[in-house]
Amino acid sequence: MAVLLKRLLQSARRPAALGRPMGRREASLGTDPGAAVRVRFAPSPTGIPPDESPRRGGPAGPYQQSQRLELYAQATEALLESGAAYPCFCSPQRLELLKKEALRNHQTPRYDNRCRNLSQGQVAQKLAKGPKPAIRFRLEGEAPAFQDLVYGWNRHEVAHVEGDPVILKSDGFPTYHLACVVDDHHMGISHVLRGSEWLVSTSKHLLLYQALGWQPPHFAHLPLLLNRDGSKLSKRQGDIFLEHFAAADFLPDALLDIITNCGSGFAENQMGRTLPELITQFDLTRITCHSALLDLEKLPEFNRLHLCRLVSSETQRRRLVGKLQALVEETFGSQLQGREVLDPAYVERIILLRQGHVCHLQDLVSPAYSYLWTRPAVSRAQLGSISEKVDVIAKRVLGLLGGSSTSLTQDMLNRELKKVSEGLEGTKHSTVMRLLRMALSGQVQGPPVAEIMVSLGAKEVRERIQKVLSS
Repeated sequence: MAVLLKRLLQSARRPAALGRPMGRREASLGTDPGAAVRVRFAPSPTGIPPDESPRRGGPAGPYQQSQRLELYAQATEALLESGAAYPCFCSPQRLELLKKEALRNHQTPRYDNRCRNLSQGQVAQKLAKGPKPAIRFRLEGEAPAFQDLVYGWNRHEVAHVEGDPVILKSDGFPTYHLACVVDDHHMGISHVLRGSEWLVSTSKHLLLYQALGWQPPHFAHLPLLLNRDGSKLSKRQGDIFLEHFAAADFLPDALLDIITNCGSGFAENQMGRTLPELITQFDLTRITCHSALLDLEKLPEFNRLHLCRLVSSETQRRRLVGKLQALVEETFGSQLQGREVLDPAYVERIILLRQGHVCHLQDLVSPAYSYLWTRPAVSRAQLGSISEKVDVIAKRVLGLLGGSSTSLTQDMLNRELKKVSEGLEGTKHSTVMRLLRMALSGQVQGPPVAEIMVSLGAKEVRERIQKVLSS
């Protein structure tokens, strides 16, 4: 038997270049505060750094599946020795025919366990012919009941409804069923949090733990994340991939916030939570069985809140300044009449003034904000169509600006601009504001005129008004 097992597992011990990277993260689960809890989560690019990973390393490595083949082979060998597993020589063609036949008869496809009772002689004879077998786990006996930390007590008699599952493929790599059991055991995982679609398979995994003589971890199966209309999220939608959100300039923290906000596990839902706050507030006992409805139309508002948080941090704000400088150069390029608009102090002023008003940093290079980076083409005739008192208004505004080094504030400008309007008989303040907005931004709508003037600075405001007067 030992010789036979060695031949069966040769492929499993062959090194490979590729494999599934694994990562782990520890978190408080709201259980016993004094207990040592290790939880398995999938690595996430949504701003959740793994405590241990192929890049960061850690005490339970290696973290690349191809580097753990010996562990899977050892577990498989133990299962073969005890008779809990057996080699399967069925070809892909035969398995496909079984599937088609079951579907034709309106039955759930399942393996018919054909190779389960092969004798040692038959196995040796088939091995001599060359094909490398897959290894299947023998589903026998009553599946153990288990208490899921979300769904309560469960038991699924998998042996009655399923065929024996493959646990080690013919290329020596494990399937998920074997890999998750072996990895979690050797990594000391105490709690496994995974999607509810794996709830039915848990009985199968518990049978594997039982056959290997290992203590299983606690399981908590999380309800599904659905579209707002209750339909399943699907990769065919195209817009649920992280690459889509990254290209649309959504922040990782905003994605994490909206996903946790629409689900459960917290005493209350609130917008704007950061990862440290989520870790502190998360309580596993508060997770419900109800699926979470993800309303992505609310994502821009979540992004706005997290962008404001970044702006409030001096360190993060400096990074935003650099990013916005790059966006300006990329968007406007040769249209830039000078490099002054790329000055860090100017770019930072724009970010501070517009915080809370934009949902994405790249909004600041949209056509609505182009006046911040390039001078608009506005003619005197355009201003004349708004008010015939163009010259009077322009001269009064130039007068209140004083020297080009005048420091402008919105409060001061709001007061002074009202005085400009009050001195113009028959001209409404709103008309003066429309005219100045057109002269400075080339647009009929936008931020308050006082803010536009503070954004551009006294020198640029003077030059834009003088340019219009001379056109």
